[in-house]
Amino acid sequence: MTGLDTNVLVRYIMQDDARQSPKATRLIESLDADHPGFISLVSIIELYWVLTTCYELSREQVAQAIDLLLRSRQIVVDRSDQVLRALRVFDDGRADFADCLIERTCASVGCVKTVTFDAKASKHSGMVLLA
Repeated sequence: MTGLDTNVLVRYIMQDDARQSPKATRLIESLDADHPGFISLVSIIELYWVLTTCYELSREQVAQAIDLLLRSRQIVVDRSDQVLRALRVFDDGRADFADCLIERTCASVGCVKTVTFDAKASKHSGMVLLA
């Protein structure tokens, strides 16, 4: 298995760097089910942030990219079940992806609730407002 940093994923998805994008493409397209790439949970969050903030992709475009990574046989996504569940909550269009993933990760380890001071997160991602 080969770990994939966020910048490699960005170069592959965006094809925006004449020198690095072809290298990222060769690497990722050389992976297979026997020798997959691994994407950490931190890289998933960074990927979402970079693509929406720096590249101004829509929520839907980034969700689609993450969904494709989750479905790929040559990619292993850390805690993929939680990432998929977070995407489902995120798809309603009002929650922040990171908040959804935080809440789903906490739920997966048995937390009865995840508390926050963020009113939006409490309304849309399943967290409980700490008042």
